[in-house]
Amino acid sequence: MIEMKVAGIALDAITRSPIVLLKDSTDRRALPIYIGQDQAKSIIGALENQTPPRPLTHDLFVNLLETWGMTLERIIIHSLQDNTFYAIMTVRQGEVKKEIDARPSDAIAIALRTRTPIWVMEEVVADASIPVDREADEAERRAFREFVDKIRPEDFIQRGGFSNGEA
Repeated sequence: MIEMKVAGIALDAITRSPIVLLKDSTDRRALPIYIGQDQAKSIIGALENQTPPRPLTHDLFVNLLETWGMTLERIIIHSLQDNTFYAIMTVRQGEVKKEIDARPSDAIAIALRTRTPIWVMEEVVADASIPVDREADEAERRAFREFVDKIRPEDFIQRGGFSNGEA
């Protein structure tokens, strides 16, 4: 799993649909997730530390967690199926831990309010992320190619007392 942070909200240039943008800790990969207008407003409100005069839905959920002595340990965006992302929220109350199915946008809005880590499965990042730093990606590829070009068969001989293929 890869821990990611909310980089912000963007609008799709064509559809004008809101997108929450997650970035990894190295700022090398970004994961765009299309969300609804209400979730975008809620995420922006959390990013800007806004407090509504009355609790909105995500605030209400956080209030319920606090009232019942529960903590949100993490959210995990675990799969992408037919262009739809799926997430779970891991909630703990004492020794009891439960996983709750959630839309990523709702889970993110709640995670921001509770300062809970956002995790994304590697497969999801591999399938749906976009490169942010192409120069760093290319430099990494060049370094790997150079490494592979310099490998010799002798480099694979095990050292330390074994010889002739004996184990």
